[in-house]
Amino acid sequence: MKILKPKFCKKKNSMIGFFLLPFAFFFQVLIILKNIVSKKRRASIPVICVGNIYLGGTGKTPLSLEVVKTLEKFHKKTAIVRKDYTDHLDEFELIRAKNVKLFYNSSRFEAINDAVKNNYDCVVLDDGFQDLSIKKNLNIVCFTEKQLVGNGMTIPSGPLREPLTSLKRCQIIVINGKRNIDLEKKIKDISSNISIYYSKYLPINIEDFKEQNLLAFAGIGNPDNFFDILEQNNLKLIKKITFPDHYNYSLKELDKLINFSLENNLKLVTTEKDFFRIKHLKLPQIKCLNVKLEITDRYNFDKKIAQYL
Repeated sequence: MKILKPKFCKKKNSMIGFFLLPFAFFFQVLIILKNIVSKKRRASIPVICVGNIYLGGTGKTPLSLEVVKTLEKFHKKTAIVRKDYTDHLDEFELIRAKNVKLFYNSSRFEAINDAVKNNYDCVVLDDGFQDLSIKKNLNIVCFTEKQLVGNGMTIPSGPLREPLTSLKRCQIIVINGKRNIDLEKKIKDISSNISIYYSKYLPINIEDFKEQNLLAFAGIGNPDNFFDILEQNNLKLIKKITFPDHYNYSLKELDKLINFSLENNLKLVTTEKDFFRIKHLKLPQIKCLNVKLEITDRYNFDKKIAQYL
């Protein structure tokens, strides 16, 4: 799904958001009815789900990769499972590039069964918190400091897939960014049993971009998060260009960016996800910023996950 969230999704007490509330209510009723009639199935191996309720751009895949590392510490042969979306091939390639086995299918449950048949004894379900047809051993939900819950409304009134109260189904929440006491309180009011952890992105190849004027572009759920990383590391970000999530770049568009960068003496930089989407075009003028996810209090995070194996 290509996502470009309207500005009113960020504003509390938005008139447009309130106007769309009947549609949001109808959409949630449809989801509830779908979940009531769907067949509930349990896999023969542990299923750890990494999901979100904010629509796109919360860092599910990087966190899923870290959860795989955690499970491997406990000697679990672990794969990542994804639903097969044709416009998510960038994320598929990113997972493979990290030397993690990926199984995908139009049915998440069938993808899990494929992992079982290949002798994997645990899977990380990257996205699928809303898929209640699969019983999970553990639900982990992601948030980002900058977006949090937006205006707090569900789509189309706001950016949430489900109401905040749906967090009662999860056991762990990971917030990327600085600590937010207000959100923590809201979460604990929903369920005092939820454990909250924090994470941050650390650039790996930051030296490749120092002392250079940069043109940064991104087609991810929340491109401002990428731009913030560049600026927080004191890089000279001259121009920012945003595209919808999972954007399918044309060679003509990329050539235009390259020509603009050459004319203005700018170095082109993009995200790892975007880079994997255009890698096959072999454009040496475009570089990507590699990052790793660091989880605060990793020891207790790992220990908590082990309780659900």
